[in-house]
Amino acid sequence: MLVKTYGSAVYGVNALTITIEVNISAGAKYYMVGLPDNAVKESLRRVASAITVSGLRMPKQKIVVNLAPADLKKEGSSYDLPIAIGILAASGQIPHDELNQYFIMGELSLDGSIQPIRGALPIAIQAQQDGFAGFILPKQNVREAGIVNDLIAYGVDNLAQVVAFFNKTEALEQVRIDTRDEFVKNINKYEHDFADVKGQENIKRALEIAAAGGHNVILIGPPGAGKTMLAKRLPTILPPLNLYEALETTKIHSVAGKLSAADALMTIRPYRSPHHTISDVALVGGGINPQPGEISLAHNGVLFLDELPEFKRTVLEVMRQPLEDRKVAISRARFSVEYPASFMLVASMNPCPCGFYNHPEKDCVCAPGVVQKYLSKISGPLLDRIDLHVEVTPVNFTELASKEETEKSDEIRARVIRAREIQDRRFADKEDLHYNAQMSPKMVRKVCQISDEGNILLKSAMEKLGLSARAYDRILKVARTIADLDGSENVEMEHLAESINYRSLDREGWAG
Repeated sequence: MLVKTYGSAVYGVNALTITIEVNISAGAKYYMVGLPDNAVKESLRRVASAITVSGLRMPKQKIVVNLAPADLKKEGSSYDLPIAIGILAASGQIPHDELNQYFIMGELSLDGSIQPIRGALPIAIQAQQDGFAGFILPKQNVREAGIVNDLIAYGVDNLAQVVAFFNKTEALEQVRIDTRDEFVKNINKYEHDFADVKGQENIKRALEIAAAGGHNVILIGPPGAGKTMLAKRLPTILPPLNLYEALETTKIHSVAGKLSAADALMTIRPYRSPHHTISDVALVGGGINPQPGEISLAHNGVLFLDELPEFKRTVLEVMRQPLEDRKVAISRARFSVEYPASFMLVASMNPCPCGFYNHPEKDCVCAPGVVQKYLSKISGPLLDRIDLHVEVTPVNFTELASKEETEKSDEIRARVIRAREIQDRRFADKEDLHYNAQMSPKMVRKVCQISDEGNILLKSAMEKLGLSARAYDRILKVARTIADLDGSENVEMEHLAESINYRSLDREGWAG
């Protein structure tokens, strides 16, 4: 008897419907076809044990399982459950007339219990688009699938529950998540707050500018000055995720298996902080079975690279293209996948190996030439994509011990949102342009026009401070953001002057 069940394969952040065909006939062998990988081929042992332990009969006949379309590679263990249900239906142990209404996915343990899968959200979206009535999946993933409208999600613990459902002897609990309610209830629930930060008002101001314009930023300062603490609080002043961004971000984390059972929808902006020993594949994504990398997990959020010069140069260089394109394409011989990667880069570094170059109180003990060699680990093209260079100095005791309350993240975020609204109106007719940091050089000339006095100031600054040519566009972009924060239609002299201060690494005292 031939029976069909339905599941899905995830490619990139999207899913594709897979038909699992099971045919049982005279004979005594088991065949798995349709380009299965080893994890799929090994499913026979798990399926046979789960069926037997659940008190059901594993057929001793010839079983042929085909995963269609047969020209696409099938990976992972999440096909165990649809294969088991197909075998039970083909052997007459459960009715098969309703199988075409459901997506079924899950990994089986030997005792029949069902383990979680990756990519439940994109699979649920595909099921809904294909007109399926429901999605049967592990209970640990059911909240992900429950946010998809017009699709009933059923969370199951074991194979016996699924069999009882199709035999009509037991009902499964339906899970429906009110997406908007879930979104509104948990939005902006951050653990950290800028109110915790004592002093560092100039750094807070720089991060506010970065958040308002979507600018990448690098923090330069000695150990213990608060670079990491400040970076952790940057997501708290970014505008809240909208519903589309929340769904997009949740899809990526679902594919990577990073969502907990309690999560239905990601409502706060992600913050990723990989260690400097990370490989280039782990950072940008890929692998034998391509998975999203750290830059995609930071999509719509912040990627923090602590001690930037300690990262391998190859790792930093592969990040250049995604910083520009805001997506990353992983190409293989048989297929290619694309992951979104629109993130704010925040990097930190010591000014030199000992950490005290340009320190106001302590002397640098590095040998001549060592500072320049240390800074040269960061390539010009990468530095070119970072708009703000901010020097972080240590906080003195008086500021640390102060009882005076500092500004909360909510207050800063309100100003950032107002600035972003100005940019939304400015770029309303540009589909792929949302904030100042994304402007092309042509757009910069159009939007960031400055007065003759402003030109004189900029020319003087470039000559006196030894600023490089690459700093010109960056200064204008940041000045435009500062003007937006002030609600000013034009880029004034004070906006330009403040922007010039944020190009530390372009100055002769740093870059030589």
